[in-house]
Amino acid sequence: TNQPEDLPQSRQAIGQGEGARGAGCMAHVCRVGRRLYSSTGTMNAQTALDQVSTQGKFVRKDSVFRDWVNKAEGSRFKPEANRYALYVSKACPWANRCLHFLSLKGLEHAIDVYSVHPTWGDTKPQVDGHRGWHFAEEGANVPGVTTDGLNGCKTMRDLYDLAVKGVWDKSAFTTPVLWCKQEATIVNNESSEICRMLNSEFEDVARNKGVDLYPPELADKVKELERWVYNDINNGVYKCGFATSQGAYEEASAALFAALDRVEEILGGTRYLAGDSLTGVDVWLFNTLVRFDPVYVVYFKTCKRTISSYHNITNYIRDLYQTRGLGKDVDMWNIRTHYFTSHPKLNPYGIVPVMPDGVDYAAAHDRATREYSSSKRT
Repeated sequence: TNQPEDLPQSRQAIGQGEGARGAGCMAHVCRVGRRLYSSTGTMNAQTALDQVSTQGKFVRKDSVFRDWVNKAEGSRFKPEANRYALYVSKACPWANRCLHFLSLKGLEHAIDVYSVHPTWGDTKPQVDGHRGWHFAEEGANVPGVTTDGLNGCKTMRDLYDLAVKGVWDKSAFTTPVLWCKQEATIVNNESSEICRMLNSEFEDVARNKGVDLYPPELADKVKELERWVYNDINNGVYKCGFATSQGAYEEASAALFAALDRVEEILGGTRYLAGDSLTGVDVWLFNTLVRFDPVYVVYFKTCKRTISSYHNITNYIRDLYQTRGLGKDVDMWNIRTHYFTSHPKLNPYGIVPVMPDGVDYAAAHDRATREYSSSKRT
């Protein structure tokens, strides 16, 4: 999913979500497990596992709902408290980063959050075999999972249908979703854009006013970091895990570990990726890194090295987890349960492996006290 350079910055999905942008990628999508299109040309219900090219490469699709919350005159969606809800999976890294932005900006009081069950379930068993995100049953006590207390939907598929007042068949039924209560529709389901909206558009109702994860003076640097961090790491682990050919897997693995080596070098020179300040690209990278050893090393075959073998990266994860409050939105039970129990094609018995030794994000770190060499190249 290379980002077209001629798109306006506000619409450049540099770090895409599960249903992410990828110019022209649908032309390359083929059958994996089920046909994506019926004989009438309509799209069948699908998941990320279906987005694979004829060369066996995972090719992430575009997000579709791309409206924007802003104060501009004539804007359809104004930044108002209690007008919006955020639908997430606490297992999903794309949705989880939106939760981090919500917390860092102090917007929990202004935007409701609803969270789906980590294990995919049947969404319309009377119609097809699609399995996807669903909400908790009324009265169920599942950690980190809620009912849809706003719309009463049973599944994310129901929510997408509700948004269009019919049957949604244009994409997968992904999280995150920014929902407008006033119009009962989806504003946006592209995580990179939701993050930017939470960062800048709700300043008047934010409790942490002045927190800016996209400072103008770092805009170019952050944009360049996001380009390869997203492509080779955030999405790179999925390219490894969902590849259906040896060549596609080895290509993705090589790019992933080259990028991780690059991150390790950068973090030897500065506390955060873009310098001395936490920025949005740190939040995005963090969500992949915290899942790496507990899930991806086994499940996505990203096993050339563990994150715990990288000194700087390991300490960086602990720094963000502890001192920036990101740890409170890391739900390891939801994370591991989702990956290991939702994809029968990858793990038919749904066995959740024991947590590897050495994964301790609450352990001491050296990021606040060490000396950095800012001459390191980025």
